[in-house]
Amino acid sequence: MVFSASRRTDIPAFFGEWMLQRLREGKAAARNPFNQRQVTVFQFDSASVDCIVFWTKNPAPFIRYLDEIDALGYRYYFQFTLTAYGRDVERNLDKERLPDTFAALSERIGREKVIWRYDPIFLNDRYSLAFHTEHFEQLLCQLRNYTEKCVVSFIDRCSFLDAAFKELRIRELTDDEMEETARALSGIVRAQAPGLHLAACSEKFNFEKYGIVKNKCVDDELIAKITGRPFAYKKDPSQRNECGCAPSRDLGAYNTCLHNCAYCYAARGAKVQPPGGTDSLLLTGSLDPLPPLTRYYPYAEGNSYPGARPPAGRGRAAL
Repeated sequence: MVFSASRRTDIPAFFGEWMLQRLREGKAAARNPFNQRQVTVFQFDSASVDCIVFWTKNPAPFIRYLDEIDALGYRYYFQFTLTAYGRDVERNLDKERLPDTFAALSERIGREKVIWRYDPIFLNDRYSLAFHTEHFEQLLCQLRNYTEKCVVSFIDRCSFLDAAFKELRIRELTDDEMEETARALSGIVRAQAPGLHLAACSEKFNFEKYGIVKNKCVDDELIAKITGRPFAYKKDPSQRNECGCAPSRDLGAYNTCLHNCAYCYAARGAKVQPPGGTDSLLLTGSLDPLPPLTRYYPYAEGNSYPGARPPAGRGRAAL
């Protein structure tokens, strides 16, 4: 089993103590964001968790917990997003020290376990193709000694982001602009960091002629390398067709991240939900009363929450 922590929020930045307590207890829960009546309770230990993928824009508050997470025996790596957008876009993110944080995290856990994400790429009056290529190169020169891979993607418009798109005059790239950007970024990497792998996340176009491979953010090959054992998987059916990720179980919740980024798909227009507290199995909300569609992973008789149902397929969570 792989935990994703989280595509839905920034757990390392804001909920590190909650995450550590879940790992200590070997129990956590996640609510289906599309069906609030359905909750999966996970019972686990470090032997049953192949890997944890942490997604973050600022892991600085979380680094102090890594010694204990290591002692508990969990294996992990980080997807670290660091772009060149300003406070007009990533409104609550102070970036001044983030390159140093990136380097410190890399030196602490190993450069192969810190993936740099420069995404999503969009255009408007301020953020032009020239802006992206110039600032991508600046960041690359700061980070190239502390990572082995950079992941890029191009923004996709979602209906719940219409207000932000209108306010900032954000637009998607045309096919020709995506091609031009891919060629430019590839050239920068070849010139400045020839050993760095460049990958594209969930893109319909093939940029392999520029040395840009299709990415797997939940990466079976990296997980096998980290754990030292084979990790077989089939593509996660819950993700987009273009996504190559292995299946994972997400412990986060939408509308909880405090970065307030204009492009964020995990902020669905609702108010930020309050956290459930470090003693809560759920990141936000409560299991009292027990939701009617509570499931367990893995399912076992005699679980501590009476009335819970086994997941469909017995032992497989439906999240």
